[in-house]
Amino acid sequence: MTDPILTTKQVSEQYPFLPAATLRYWRHANRGPASFVLGTKVLYRKSEIERWIAEQEAATTRGGAA
Repeated sequence: MTDPILTTKQVSEQYPFLPAATLRYWRHANRGPASFVLGTKVLYRKSEIERWIAEQEAATTRGGAA
């Protein structure tokens, strides 16, 4: 099974909390999930998006202790 590759628009459609404009800004600022260029398209591996989300969750989770 191959790792799906998504365009910026597809990422924002699958993850509505990641607007395309924010992804473009983060890429410009060298932040956010890892991306790469193929031809003229900016692309993201789905596994990188999910890894980045998990990393953000781990870094910002609060509470839950009994």
